[in-house]
Amino acid sequence: MIVPVEPQYGGGSLADVLPSVAGALSVPGEQNALGLPPSPRYAVLLLDGLGWNLLQRHADAAPYLASLLPTGRSLTAGVPSTTAVSLTSLGTGLPPGAHGIVGYTSIVPETGALLNALSWDAPVDPRRWQPHGTVFDRVAAAGVATRNVSKARFDSSGLTAAAFRGSAHRGADTIEDRLDATRFASREGSSSLVYVYDSQLDYTGHQQGSESWQWQKELAAADMFAQQVRSALPRDAVLLVVADHGMVDVAPEHRLDLDAEPALTDGLRLIGGESRFRHLYCLAGAEADVIATYRERLGDKALVLSREDAVARGWFGAVEDRVAPRLGDVVVAALGPVALVASRRYPPEAGLIGLHGSLTVDEMLIPLLVDAGR
Repeated sequence: MIVPVEPQYGGGSLADVLPSVAGALSVPGEQNALGLPPSPRYAVLLLDGLGWNLLQRHADAAPYLASLLPTGRSLTAGVPSTTAVSLTSLGTGLPPGAHGIVGYTSIVPETGALLNALSWDAPVDPRRWQPHGTVFDRVAAAGVATRNVSKARFDSSGLTAAAFRGSAHRGADTIEDRLDATRFASREGSSSLVYVYDSQLDYTGHQQGSESWQWQKELAAADMFAQQVRSALPRDAVLLVVADHGMVDVAPEHRLDLDAEPALTDGLRLIGGESRFRHLYCLAGAEADVIATYRERLGDKALVLSREDAVARGWFGAVEDRVAPRLGDVVVAALGPVALVASRRYPPEAGLIGLHGSLTVDEMLIPLLVDAGR
């Protein structure tokens, strides 16, 4: 059986990046746990879906990023290893059990609705759902010019409010716009922090697979973009390149359709998470039967745990009382080449090739690459 990768909260995870940047920027009270080089200016480029193992396997397609590998290191994503969770850990410096965004979709306990944390499609106040201050709040309060460069439509999103409040958003929908915004923002004030987000690699992996020629072509484009971001920065700025998760490809014959097997929906009131990491919300008293059914059906292809057992393993970090009911009564973490789709409930997801969310090494390990310029 594949051994799951445990998240390294507190000194080796994505949640430790921005607190360490704040320390490197000399923000009072911040600890540079990752040992980043001191500098008055930092840019953090997040390439969605660029797993550590994927970059290593395809280094020839990314010469600039590959040149940073010898001095770089891997970090872990949080659990589940998915974008909404990871971006909120990045922005807040907290594990999911504290910030409360615990999956691509999760239950709103007060209403029983399902919240999609990327589209923010439930009437939930993001500042109450995620009440903690962000690292951006603290950095900006210290007088550092703090900017968030990403697509214009993200400016008003619930996820941006939850994860990145405290940073001034700069809408940039083209590569040229992102580079211009980065060039300007990185020179503001006497010190600056610029966060730049690019999603195209993840999109291509989902649609074509992370081992496809299309993905490698997109990696080459991401590599060029990263080098252009470096060139747009002042010479004394430090560029960090990170990711939110890796990716695995799952063939159609390895997709288990929950909606096609009544035994797999018996006892459930709601199915959340995503196909590599499911939150199963059970009817009262059904939890033990659901665990037994899924363990029998999946064998060593997945870990099937009660909420309490998953929390005890430290998957989500310390879990606050307000967050615990958002986790599935049962969680299913795929370890083998399997995806738990639900074709009737979530038809678009059922056709994706590249997937993520679970605790395998390909999904959990992400790069931390440092270019100190000069």
